[in-house]
Amino acid sequence: MHIWVDADACPVVIKEILIKAAIRTKVPLTFIANHFIKVPSIPNIKSVQVPKGFDVADNEIVKRANKKDLVITSDIPLAAEVIDNGAIALSSRGELFDKSNIRQRLNMRDFMDSMRETLEASGQNRGGPPPLSQSDRQTFANYLDRYLAGSL
Repeated sequence: MHIWVDADACPVVIKEILIKAAIRTKVPLTFIANHFIKVPSIPNIKSVQVPKGFDVADNEIVKRANKKDLVITSDIPLAAEVIDNGAIALSSRGELFDKSNIRQRLNMRDFMDSMRETLEASGQNRGGPPPLSQSDRQTFANYLDRYLAGSL
């Protein structure tokens, strides 16, 4: 059991939840990013900085994540890859990705990318996702607790 975090875009509040859980449970937690991530000096919590580049952090996570590990990411293609390798994927909004929903999520992502490109080409910018809500944080924490309890 190991928790891997796609840390380049992981919200600070989610990092804090993960660190508290790792301290409490002693589960190994590793943040992987293309920039420095400060973590507490605790043996089971680590930060790995990879070179900058397209999908470098994602590829490192795919290489390291094992069956039954938890990967925290909002990157749908990364989630699909780690699920194919037997890991579990959870977004920072508390969306659990699994074999039953990942293909649908990939299709929706591709559709939304096409829509964004169309809007941008017409001079419209729709902005990014909404801020993380309290409900999102609670949903994330609930799934994390279920994983740590062995019920995911």
